[in-house]
Amino acid sequence: MLVLTRKPGEAIVIGDDVEIEIVAIGGGKVRVGITAPRSTTVHRKEVYVELQAALADGEGETASPNGTDPAAEATDPSL
Repeated sequence: MLVLTRKPGEAIVIGDDVEIEIVAIGGGKVRVGITAPRSTTVHRKEVYVELQAALADGEGETASPNGTDPAAEATDPSL
């Protein structure tokens, strides 16, 4: 694992087309902004684990093309 120290406004670049920027730090939380091509799926790990479990159980047909639950996207701004 690579561990880096960044301040708000600073970023990390992965490959040629993914950028992760530290938006804010406070209250024991870090807000991260991610810029990536639409073809790259980005999930919080707990959502990714749930999606993988649903796919393993044969429930993947309810997911949207980028792998997220369309209903959750509409109600959860953190997705």
